[in-house]
Amino acid sequence: MYNEGKEVREAISAGERALSSLQEAEQYLDSARTWGAVDIFGGNMFSGLMKHSKIEKASQAMDRAKYDLREFQRELNDVQNLQNMNINVGDFMTFADFFFDGLIVDFMVQSRINDARRQVKDAIWRVENILGQLRMQI
Repeated sequence: MYNEGKEVREAISAGERALSSLQEAEQYLDSARTWGAVDIFGGNMFSGLMKHSKIEKASQAMDRAKYDLREFQRELNDVQNLQNMNINVGDFMTFADFFFDGLIVDFMVQSRINDARRQVKDAIWRVENILGQLRMQI
């Protein structure tokens, strides 16, 4: 038997997990961007190590976000009266996979960090928008 309230609450819970993972990735990317700027403009081995440490943590958070976004999409599919609520997980997952391949040149790294930040911010906005619509149904 379909229980709309239950399905909406499950979708909200999954969306909140995805949002949390995305926000964590955003924080690490912000930090990586800062360390990347230091590294470009006269940094040393320490700044390079810090930048790569933050990139690694951002990568882990983005992996969690990909999983959480997939779960959120599954839960959204269970809510029958929602139309056109698709977070387009595929685009984010492809980008997240591409982002961390072959980081070599500092400027390229900085550019990819900035691109990733924009993608994460966009995903956060989409998840927040959908969560707002879901909360209005409770």
